[in-house]
Amino acid sequence: MKKYTPIFIFIALFCCLASGVKAEINHINGFKTLITNTDSLSQLNIPPRNPAALSGSQFMQKVENMTFEDREDEIYKEISSGNIPDFLRNLVSIETNFNDANGQSHLVTFQVMPDYLAIGSDEDFCRIPMGPITAQKLADLFGAVLPTSKLVDNIYQNAEIKLAPVTYYPVGNQNELVPKFVQHNTDIEQQRISAGGTLGQLVGGIKKDVVLSNKITDPSRENHVVIYGWHQLDGSPIQPLTNIHYDTYVDYSHGIRFINSQIILDDEVQEITDILSTPILYKILSNEYGIMTQPTYLSIEDLSPKTPKSFGVISESENSIKLLIEDNNDVDTFVVYISTDGINFNTNIIADSNIVIIDNLKGDTRYFINITAKNSYGFSPESEVLSAVTSSSNEPKILIVNGFDRASSGNTFNFIRQHSESIWDNSYYYESATNDAVLDGLVNLEDYFAVDYILGDESTADETFSYLEQNLIKSYLQNGGNLFVSGSELAWDLDYKGSSSDKQFISNYLKIKYIADAPNNSPQTYYQASLLVNTVFNDFSTINFDNGSHGSIDVKWPDVIQGTNGGKSFLTYEGFDSSYGSAGIYYEGMFPSGTKIGKIVCMGFPLETIYKAESRTALMGDILDFYSDITDLDEKDILTIPNKLNLYQNYPNPFNPITTIKYTVPTNVKRRMSNVETFIRLEVFDVLGREVTTLVNKKQKPGNYSVEFNGINLVSGIYYYTLSSDNFIETRKMMLLK
Repeated sequence: MKKYTPIFIFIALFCCLASGVKAEINHINGFKTLITNTDSLSQLNIPPRNPAALSGSQFMQKVENMTFEDREDEIYKEISSGNIPDFLRNLVSIETNFNDANGQSHLVTFQVMPDYLAIGSDEDFCRIPMGPITAQKLADLFGAVLPTSKLVDNIYQNAEIKLAPVTYYPVGNQNELVPKFVQHNTDIEQQRISAGGTLGQLVGGIKKDVVLSNKITDPSRENHVVIYGWHQLDGSPIQPLTNIHYDTYVDYSHGIRFINSQIILDDEVQEITDILSTPILYKILSNEYGIMTQPTYLSIEDLSPKTPKSFGVISESENSIKLLIEDNNDVDTFVVYISTDGINFNTNIIADSNIVIIDNLKGDTRYFINITAKNSYGFSPESEVLSAVTSSSNEPKILIVNGFDRASSGNTFNFIRQHSESIWDNSYYYESATNDAVLDGLVNLEDYFAVDYILGDESTADETFSYLEQNLIKSYLQNGGNLFVSGSELAWDLDYKGSSSDKQFISNYLKIKYIADAPNNSPQTYYQASLLVNTVFNDFSTINFDNGSHGSIDVKWPDVIQGTNGGKSFLTYEGFDSSYGSAGIYYEGMFPSGTKIGKIVCMGFPLETIYKAESRTALMGDILDFYSDITDLDEKDILTIPNKLNLYQNYPNPFNPITTIKYTVPTNVKRRMSNVETFIRLEVFDVLGREVTTLVNKKQKPGNYSVEFNGINLVSGIYYYTLSSDNFIETRKMMLLK
């Protein structure tokens, strides 16, 4: 770099000030150089930080046990809303000379964040590694870009504070976990403070950069991240330019540093991405060969909306249901598909709101919903299927939660069909939601009499219950909730492979522990379970579950589990010694820190894989009986409440001209559905089958009823009266004698 004498610097500065041009001074290699006026550049569009936003330490604690995908979502939400320290908002301007591909020199001024992207306040922040897709979305939102490797080198050269990289020896996957991110941030801060650095100074040497590169479109490494840098004190980078990692990989060493998307090139404002994709000029900002055909991590496919994951379907009235969808800034509208069987979706509506009322539906009917999201770049894939019943009833409801996100062979993402059928056939109303909707607060577990989690063979790859889900379930059970969970990898994931908090959760709240990955550790062998004697379950004896040929997944590895902390066995695998473990556990009692008695039923294989439907319904009936405390009812109470439709013989018979017809409208005693109305029709016919009159044609609550029939205008003879409702019809004969 050319050395300037003090008098030259004074003259240049005087000239700039005299001409009304603002100037900044930067230290490069110990000499002051002038930075061109940057007022013509647009500013980054970062919202102000909410004073009530999470601090850095609070945020890191929140995401500590999240999956990569969930953590990325939370990072985007926080940073996009402006939750970054103030010192990162003041970009540092750097002026330098770069040559183009023809060797011609150009004066370039660019603006860069002084440090790596962090969440929190100046007083409490943490630098946060993230995937390139999240970083690119945030950059686009703010009007920024990621640097190239050439710019990373230049930023380090101009850094006022150069720190030696802090490295950790890899132990398992610890370097990819949040505690290591926090530790690394703490060590960097200790270094920075010891070096006398202040917040807002341009710092280098503390992270590898996620960079723009021709390697983004490397056909041999699709969906990878390109990283570079982490300079040592001698100026050499630890990390050469590489795209070895998938774009879902991050570790503590990764950092995101934004550059203003606009630069000043020879006194003209230009977009960095335009320069990178322009022949000859690309070399000014890139030390790679050739233009960048895609100077972004977002392809058209990436810009199209992702599959909606956070939504729920609830009852609205006897002729409508309500769809609740989590807000998504990338979506313009939703297409809502409607079905009555969960397979054939013949109706769709366009919704531009996150709350959708679907009306003009039949009453007391199951409806199934899936959705796609749309924006200017296209449509998302279709979502999983959810369902609810049209009803205005205040009867207790079941919430079905679909937590089966794993792309397993046979996962049709519509197993709500089997779960809802088994609940509906037991005379219970239900609503449903994705587990993401539960986490996002669209539905509240506490609002439901019981909760049924669909878990399939969800395992360590997708997490059966995240840390946040565990906390919600703990609270639900502590407050007297009734929980049913079924899945073939539940104990494997939470107990055998789980963290210490996972193990405490499964032991203290699900009341089970892991015994084996399959009976006798033999996969694809055991597909039948039997009921143990002397339990509260008694409506079935043996059930079969799927080997992959009955419309669901192949339950290759059904978990062998054992009750703990009060959990009791009620199912065993057929042909397996139950003294070594069981297929199902139940528990009734107080949970840790609980205030009310709660109940839990856990199974080592998924409910949706049970065939035939009658077996699923019988099992679900027993589970709901257990939750409903029917064993607490006196026998005389059961006998005095009608439990089926009955049509009694008229009295007197024969009659002249008036007789009384009695009938009962049932309650399902076992399900405690005492206020459910049933549509009743009572008609009278002559011997030729012609209708004489309709005595009743309306919904009625459970109870005993009587109706008078007057035959004063009829001739003597035989007449028939018929009681009908849904799947019930009964006819009796009476005689009119005058």
